Amino acid sequence: MIRRHVPWLLLAVLVLTQICYPLTTGVTRARLTVATVVLGYLLSVGHALLRRGPRAALALVAVATGGGFAIEALGVATGFPFGSYDYSGELGPKLAGVPLIIPLAWTWMAWPAWLAAVRLTTPAGRAAGTATAGTGTPGWAGHVGRVALATVGLAGWDLFLDPQMVAEGYWVWRDATPALPGLPGIPISNYLGWLLFAVLLMSALRPLAGPAVAVTDSRDDPMFALYLWTYFSSVLAHAVFLRLPASAIWGAVGMAVVAVPLAVTLLRARRRPVDRPAPQRTGVDTPA
Repeated sequence: MIRRHVPWLLLAVLVLTQICYPLTTGVTRARLTVATVVLGYLLSVGHALLRRGPRAALALVAVATGGGFAIEALGVATGFPFGSYDYSGELGPKLAGVPLIIPLAWTWMAWPAWLAAVRLTTPAGRAAGTATAGTGTPGWAGHVGRVALATVGLAGWDLFLDPQMVAEGYWVWRDATPALPGLPGIPISNYLGWLLFAVLLMSALRPLAGPAVAVTDSRDDPMFALYLWTYFSSVLAHAVFLRLPASAIWGAVGMAVVAVPLAVTLLRARRRPVDRPAPQRTGVDTPA
């Protein structure tokens, strides 16, 4: 019972922390940013460990945390693949020019993006007491489609993340051209870099983590809730509280590729008659 509620508890604390973010400024906001990333990391890695076991959790840490640090260190040192940029000192201690929380952020959203893609690319199945379940393992073509969807699910988040963090001054590009309309200060190469690393990350996750990460069920509801909360709350925050209307639009479109079908799929699964408990038989047949 405790294991089942831990992810929900961490998610609740994460949501409360994020709600506080637009209400603060300066050092307090930076500290809330760090706290949010740490909570998100604990939530995703903890969920992977509790629901999929040590192999999945270690694979997630290896490819998302380890890989995230490696790609960021490469980017800071060479400008590839995100463009030439520097981090400020507001996000805590650095290693090789990279704040230590940055690889945690990759991990935080990689896991729900992967599970959302799995949920959307496997047939809805029935499981005792569950409203959402994925069954079956896709073939090669299906796996490629799953990786592609997970890649977009993760990279789409950056259409919210980078504009918000650049506006706060947490990092800056030396050359931010060309940029997407309405999103100055961030070169298009950054988003292409996100796509490149995300596809590498998602391609490696399944082979390393094993078959346990190829299906979903109701135990993954906290991760689906995290992904959908991130999407809808980011649209609202950027449009209303952070005064970043362009990133609200770009992010709404980018993450919608995964978030909207996921929301629809989960709602349909919960309304599906086969998911409702069958009526108890009394032993007496009632004539029509």
